[in-house]
Amino acid sequence: MAELLTDDQISTALEHLPEWRHEEGKLTRSVELASFPQAIQVVNRIAEIAEKENHHPDIDIRWRNLTFHCVTHSKGGITQADVSMAQEIDSAIDAFQQS
Repeated sequence: MAELLTDDQISTALEHLPEWRHEEGKLTRSVELASFPQAIQVVNRIAEIAEKENHHPDIDIRWRNLTFHCVTHSKGGITQADVSMAQEIDSAIDAFQQS
């Protein structure tokens, strides 16, 4: 079972996730993509990853702006699964921004 990360562990994880912040008990990242279709492509890619990992981020879509929140709701906070999902989200965003 996934255990909640301590504040120190979260701070250490954020050193490797420079686009993310710890707020309101979640890991949060916002990004603006080049277009609405590109934003939806990123969301679709993250959905595939989330299904495979059985760990789903909260996603807010506003035109071409996306905000991701990673939190393990069943544990009431941030676990290693959230850090891993944040890394996957970064990789997906990077792939689309470079294309």
